[in-house]
Amino acid sequence: MKLAPSIYTADFLDLGEQVRAVEAAGVDWMHLDVMDGVFVPNLTFGPAICKAIASATPLPCEAHLMIADADRYLTVYQAAGMKRLIVHAEACTHLYRTLAQIKELDMQAGVALNPLTPLGALEDALPLLDLVLLMTVEPGFGGQTFIPESPTRIQRMRRLLDAIGSTAELEIDGGVNTQNIAACATAGASMAVVGSSVYSSRFSVAEGVRALRQAVSTRKL
Repeated sequence: MKLAPSIYTADFLDLGEQVRAVEAAGVDWMHLDVMDGVFVPNLTFGPAICKAIASATPLPCEAHLMIADADRYLTVYQAAGMKRLIVHAEACTHLYRTLAQIKELDMQAGVALNPLTPLGALEDALPLLDLVLLMTVEPGFGGQTFIPESPTRIQRMRRLLDAIGSTAELEIDGGVNTQNIAACATAGASMAVVGSSVYSSRFSVAEGVRALRQAVSTRKL
């Protein structure tokens, strides 16, 4: 299970150190939650912060674009150093065109689905994707509770990917912690966005990452 810390939950007064801490703890990607206050009700940050983070770490960065009209900004996030862009199926009127543009910009293409968006909405797009992101909370806010039915949904998407021989990552995002990450891995998720389970005042970043890794590694015991 690959781990991608969400910088949205980090301490913005010490952002450089927060990036270095997860890098030292051995995570795999940096996950950057871009929210516009339109597609989702919250506002976070834009390409300037993404560029600063990408410049500060050798870890690959993915931008999760929870924004309306993402097509307008694809080149901007490429210039910010993003290796992968994740758009929302619910926000893209012409999804094929959006994915083609991401690929033309030499970035990996991912699509996110909200919790109650039918998996079938993405079925025809699966051969085009490097990543499928299943939201395990409603998008737009950190610290939400993991939707308990999510492992079943993950398992169904895993079957769809396996049926076409896809090598795309199956990522989950929202409320992931040591209590549920094992069930998600068993269901077929290959990557998890993690926020407060890593960035917390109750334990160090290294301790948080270690606990998540241990929860996954011991899931069959």
